[in-house]
Amino acid sequence: MPLSRIDPARYFALFADKVEKFRRSFADAGVHLPVPQEFASQPLGYRLRAEFRLWHTGGRLDYAMFDPANPRRAVPVDDFPPAADLVRALMPKLRARLQSDENLRQRIFQIEFLTTLKGEALVSLIYHRRLDAEWEAAAQMLAADFGVQVVGRSRGQKIVIGRDWLEEEIEVDGLRLRTCQIEGGFTQPNGEINRAMLSWARAQVAGQGGDLLELYCGNGNFTVALAPLFGKVLATELSKTSVAAARWGLEANGMSNVALARMASSEISAALARERVFRRLQEHDLDAYRFSTLFVDPPRAGLDAPTLALARGFEHMLYISCNPVTLLENVIALESTHRIVASAVFDQFPYTGHLESGLLLARN
Repeated sequence: MPLSRIDPARYFALFADKVEKFRRSFADAGVHLPVPQEFASQPLGYRLRAEFRLWHTGGRLDYAMFDPANPRRAVPVDDFPPAADLVRALMPKLRARLQSDENLRQRIFQIEFLTTLKGEALVSLIYHRRLDAEWEAAAQMLAADFGVQVVGRSRGQKIVIGRDWLEEEIEVDGLRLRTCQIEGGFTQPNGEINRAMLSWARAQVAGQGGDLLELYCGNGNFTVALAPLFGKVLATELSKTSVAAARWGLEANGMSNVALARMASSEISAALARERVFRRLQEHDLDAYRFSTLFVDPPRAGLDAPTLALARGFEHMLYISCNPVTLLENVIALESTHRIVASAVFDQFPYTGHLESGLLLARN
């Protein structure tokens, strides 16, 4: 995203254009889309994550970004207005420390910031050299002075100063929800839009009752928000680190009605269709669930054929999507069994073409 596009005066017009494109895509396909609720972002200060190349010019060190129109041209960056206040406050202080400390500066080429609404911060420093005891001592001083967690990385090496994860705490509908955000793992980049997504999702399923099946649960961001609204929840995720983070969140929030299974969506689909038996499900009694709702938040590729077949058997389906194209394809594939009864759009990534969306589908 070139910095020249970040103009708060144009933000709401750009968001309106994205929403209209989303609505038009459904209309052009002949699919009825209820008027979506619109959740705009803050025009500035919205990103809890940011990453930069570090550019060495003589003895000077600069943050740098690359223009998509000219990917080989590094553009020095002194400030990054889309970033959260904590990231922006850390940027000049960290650059000055790296500039002045040879142990931290030598052959560093990238820096990544991860912060939370709660106010925690983790900084990943990435190098083209082996990290040694001198680097570790300098990194420990940096972590203590700035009150951050630090991770050092080089090829085949990872050194953690403090923790390689952060605790997020977010208030949603009067609930204080805690999640674990692991360095290098997926987290929602726009904290306030994430809050809006969680609240909207809860409103769609409130009162449905029964049990919930959640696919692609990640670190449990949606799991901990939705679980109080159902009798039992079976949540699945393939990534080991994400499953570990989700377990942390369940324990931190005192939730005992959620079972986690490390499985791909196609695998749980086969298990529920009684097509395969999985050792990973031995401790779960699938017959004990009375599923009323399926919740999915898939990757950009959308839902595969086995998962679409599974979805056809559910009374309600709540779908959060990061790709309007595959979302529409999946909705068309479900037209014979389901209709859209509610929709929403969430601007996770202002000033870009990306648009997050949500649909509630009900059986015809």
